[in-house]
Amino acid sequence: MRGQYPAGTDMSAMFDNACEMARIADKLGYEYLTKGQHYSSGPVQAFQQFPFLARMMAETANMKLVTGINLLPLHKPLDIAEQLATIDVMSRGRLVYGCGIGYRDVEFKAFGMDAKERGRRFEENLIAIKRLWTEDSVSMRGSHFELDNASASLKPVQKPTPPIWIGANVDAGIERSARMADAWFINPHQRLDILEAQLVIYKAALDKAGKPMPAILPMMRECFVARTTEKALRLARPYLETKYKSYREWGQDKSMAKGDDDLSLSFEQLIDQRFLVGSVENVAEQIVEYKKKLGISTLIVSFQQIGTPHQQVLDTLHLFAEEVMPAVRQAA
Repeated sequence: MRGQYPAGTDMSAMFDNACEMARIADKLGYEYLTKGQHYSSGPVQAFQQFPFLARMMAETANMKLVTGINLLPLHKPLDIAEQLATIDVMSRGRLVYGCGIGYRDVEFKAFGMDAKERGRRFEENLIAIKRLWTEDSVSMRGSHFELDNASASLKPVQKPTPPIWIGANVDAGIERSARMADAWFINPHQRLDILEAQLVIYKAALDKAGKPMPAILPMMRECFVARTTEKALRLARPYLETKYKSYREWGQDKSMAKGDDDLSLSFEQLIDQRFLVGSVENVAEQIVEYKKKLGISTLIVSFQQIGTPHQQVLDTLHLFAEEVMPAVRQAA
């Protein structure tokens, strides 16, 4: 649930739609509810991550709540540790902490940091958060914080910590996810052939860290399902094009893997090996292919782009749960 809407949209009405979407998804058997984080997203309007997830937990009884992705270098570890522990306690242990380093200069500048610092700040913050969640008192000096016998006012329900997923596009980030996280959160942007090559890097980094392949390997994909592939492409195209125009303007492709770092491609080129858009049969086949080639266990599907009509989102939500999910289970 990206929670992003065109300028001028009635955001109170959009919030009501989001609540309805969460309730329906929970009843239909979706397992994860994911919300990303960006600042200064204008002209796009967007809900902020932590309050949004905290409110959505009240609309759902079963779904895990994923911060996907929390821009960790922008923040201080004590604050994030306590905020997340609060969500985990209030949701009775449904939090999954997805985090990443970010890529937008406007965000780095607004938070008083240089983009060159993001890798170091990310690792320092994550180490500190883990310690705050598992130790009674923490003393640690980072490049941008100092913990002097500090303690988290609240510890998470999940022990030793909630699951940690690191989102990464490039080799260094993938290696970091193997070292520091429970799983690499595979991004929605890269082609399948690029991901296959990156999976080799991930497995090698796991071996170096003495860790097995994780039981949960999550991936995010843009998704839209209709009765025919032609209809799905026609309905989804304007909203996916708007979304990826925003990504280009934000510089997303600058932080993607070499050989697949151009988001100015035509829609037909973008969709190849990248989006799950088509008929029930077509989308189910693509998901099974991801399972076979990458070993993914968990697919985070994004049905809602900037401006996608609410009813269109709900129709896809139902069709995916009622027909795509059973087809995938049977084939896999």
